[in-house]
Amino acid sequence: MRVGEAMGLGGGDVDPVEGIITVRAAKFDRVRLVPLHASVTDKLADYLTERKRLCPTPSCDRFFVTVKGRPLQRRDVDVVFADITTTIGLRTEAVHPRVHDLRHTFAVRTLIDAHRKGADINALLPVLSTYLGHVEPANTYWYLEAVPELMQIVAKRLERYEAGVS
Repeated sequence: MRVGEAMGLGGGDVDPVEGIITVRAAKFDRVRLVPLHASVTDKLADYLTERKRLCPTPSCDRFFVTVKGRPLQRRDVDVVFADITTTIGLRTEAVHPRVHDLRHTFAVRTLIDAHRKGADINALLPVLSTYLGHVEPANTYWYLEAVPELMQIVAKRLERYEAGVS
């Protein structure tokens, strides 16, 4: 999800039981459903429990709120993300990850895994594109060019294809 989409989730937009998030404030005013892995639904349920304990009556109908029950601001997200990435050693003097980098990493790793498994990338891209909230699969293709590791895998797969090896 985009950061703004996550920040804009309403209280009823996250269903940890069904494992679905409904993104209503998506780019281009579109609505989309995002299926979740069981590990994510477990963490969202934990978050809800903790949120109810810390802030039983939030001042807004947002899913993610501050400990005072107010809507998150982008600065809040960036500060917490910087703290977390520093604590785990991901943020250094030279490396400054952004929240959006998680989205990019998800897309690239999905494509790398698919290539390694020999999956049909042309069939996967529209699915990945929809999941990411892109209007067109063509908007997802740039991920194919963005990472040297992915390009190496694609090149090797192309070589095998041209040699007649699947």
